[in-house]
Amino acid sequence: MSVLRKGPATPGETTTTVVRAETSPYGSRRLTLESDGVVTAAYLRKKRDVVVGAVWVANHRAAPDGPDRARLNAGLAPLMPASHVRDPDGRGPLDPAELEIVWFEEGDGVAVLESGEPLLVLPGWSDVGRGIPGYSRDATAQSPFAFPLDDELAEFLPRIERAREHWKACAADGSWAGFQQSILGHLLQRLGPGGHYWHDVGSQLTGGRAAAPTVGVSERPARGDRDYTVLSTVGMSRQRMPTVELYEDDVAPHSRIELAVATSLPTRRAGSIFPWLAQYPWRSVTWFAPGDVVKWYHEPRTFPLGGDDASWGGVLLLEEPSRLAGPVPPGLRGLTLDGDPVRWLWLVPITAEEHRYAKSEGSDALVRRLAQQGRSWIVS
Repeated sequence: MSVLRKGPATPGETTTTVVRAETSPYGSRRLTLESDGVVTAAYLRKKRDVVVGAVWVANHRAAPDGPDRARLNAGLAPLMPASHVRDPDGRGPLDPAELEIVWFEEGDGVAVLESGEPLLVLPGWSDVGRGIPGYSRDATAQSPFAFPLDDELAEFLPRIERAREHWKACAADGSWAGFQQSILGHLLQRLGPGGHYWHDVGSQLTGGRAAAPTVGVSERPARGDRDYTVLSTVGMSRQRMPTVELYEDDVAPHSRIELAVATSLPTRRAGSIFPWLAQYPWRSVTWFAPGDVVKWYHEPRTFPLGGDDASWGGVLLLEEPSRLAGPVPPGLRGLTLDGDPVRWLWLVPITAEEHRYAKSEGSDALVRRLAQQGRSWIVS
């Protein structure tokens, strides 16, 4: 769907206005409902104003009998034909006061309700580049500009309600403290007493501005049965990661993670790896899975888990660190949130060359290579 033209145009053309606009809680997507008095459409944009998802919302004039090629050729969202709309005569303008925007907890999709009823849904898989639009209540047949919302309402309604409850819980007094204690209690059982705790490490990469999600880091010092410290994030699992549904039919086993690193390095130095990774999935609209390799965003010499060697280039994420050399790792499984299991992924530093190798040959090939080299999962 073409982006609606904005501002004054040639005589006879209308001006587009923004009916409602809102940025996702993670700052990675922005929703705008735009109308030129003839058609209202919704757009989901990422940074640099790039449209990633779009959907026709409503005609405000009588629907034509066939495709509206005149508006399409002018770069405008078309009037949908009578055969594709609920109200062929068109509807009145949307009242911003009657609209509620509900972001999915993953942050990659959004629903808009009108007077409490779903008006449109732009899910994370809406993709204008592949011709996959969002879902509109007023659409009655599929087109390149809208899918009928009624066809998928049974799936979307529970998700919208779940999202509402998620953001309501996040805003409730004591909600963060209750979640935090559940994670810290789990770590206490698995790793023993805690040491230092760093709060909201993700804000370090946002200039100190408040950012979602909030993620802390808990230190579990070495003790009698281990000679290394474990650092674990606390907060990533509070919300599901984006885009999992594009790859997995059942998102529950894959959507909630925390990250950990076992190390003999000074903990403040090792812990400085987490501001980069703590909000990465929501900031970049992606997800972390076992075996993923993530490229360091800055100069190699600044990499927190490396020494003076300038070849370090990123991290490998392992759910089963015992695939590499070292003592038997502590088991961190057993925690669930909203019915989803929480998985801990362990960080193993890799060089820039190893990152390229994993991208070329696959992460399993890299793990086998590191194991043959005797690489440990403990960072020292």
